[in-house]
Amino acid sequence: MPTTARIRASRIRGAPIFPITVRPTAADAAIARVISRNTAPAPEAIARGLTWGADEKVLLVLAAAGWIASRGHDTSLQRAGNHALLVTIAASLLPHGLKLLFNQTRPDRLTVVGHAHGISVSGNREDAFPSGHALHMGALASAAGTLPAGARRATQAVAVALSVTRVLVLAHWSSDVVAGFALGAVLERLLRFWTGYPTVGERWSKT
Repeated sequence: MPTTARIRASRIRGAPIFPITVRPTAADAAIARVISRNTAPAPEAIARGLTWGADEKVLLVLAAAGWIASRGHDTSLQRAGNHALLVTIAASLLPHGLKLLFNQTRPDRLTVVGHAHGISVSGNREDAFPSGHALHMGALASAAGTLPAGARRATQAVAVALSVTRVLVLAHWSSDVVAGFALGAVLERLLRFWTGYPTVGERWSKT
């Protein structure tokens, strides 16, 4: 039964509408199978270590430290500190809210071969959609659009790479990461209307 029909039927029966079950796509499943069969403990340990670079706790500490450091400086730096802190807080809260609305089983709960090859278990079983780590990285990649070309490309490459680690450790399906990254970019752009970052005069040269 299509999702809309399931929701309509739930309303008729008086059953709860949420959470909505999200199914991985065929491409998601194929990518997860390839990873689970071809990984090993060493690369999994490296990927799991790298993924901490996109963890909300680490990013909240860094954003708070940056905000404190920006106090007492010029207006543009203070605005950047305000923006970074607000985006990080919002990007930390949004995935938790969405995971109350959607249930999706993480790929690491559906593999046996992968565990034998070093894949461990991540987070709550039904919290695959969307990827909170990727959401943070999408916001970072979007914010980096104001940087000079070299710094912008480097930051965006790191953001993409850290997002991919969530697929490599089978914490998320590929579509969870793509959705999270896109949501993060949209969130960052929307919050610019609130924080006023960046003004035209504060944009770095992109040449």
